[in-house]
Amino acid sequence: MNQNHIISVLVENKAGVLAKISGLFSRRGFNIESLAVGPTEDEKISRITIVVNAETHSIEQVIKQLYKLINVIKIQELDPSNIVERELVLIKVSADNNTRAEILEIINIFRANIVDVAKKSLIIEITGNSSKIQGLEDLLKPYGILELIRTGKIACTRGSKK
Repeated sequence: MNQNHIISVLVENKAGVLAKISGLFSRRGFNIESLAVGPTEDEKISRITIVVNAETHSIEQVIKQLYKLINVIKIQELDPSNIVERELVLIKVSADNNTRAEILEIINIFRANIVDVAKKSLIIEITGNSSKIQGLEDLLKPYGILELIRTGKIACTRGSKK
């Protein structure tokens, strides 16, 4: 049975490492649902967070193959019940004088921010988990979503660092 797997990969912060890792998933026919990469507290190390929908057995095989890559330091499949996950989304929504007040009310309920205002549109910034973002998106659809840009999921295990 396919399910979403969140994999955190610590790698050396070097050119080409991301291409090698994403290529490994691609060669095995996996569609990466979300991919986020950035430096860690140590500037020599980057963290890649990958969300992929696949069978558990298949993911275990890919993780074993990831460990064979020279620049990989540590791999961890994150337990969805023991993580804090977030995503940043920008949503450009159609907004005129008649609908702007209604949209602002919705935005306030979701604790989102307006980052740009134009005569006929607003750009909204929201951070949160997938269900919060989906809730805002569903409520804004009737107004006309002009653009939607997502960063990809990032996640951190709860509790102290091991």
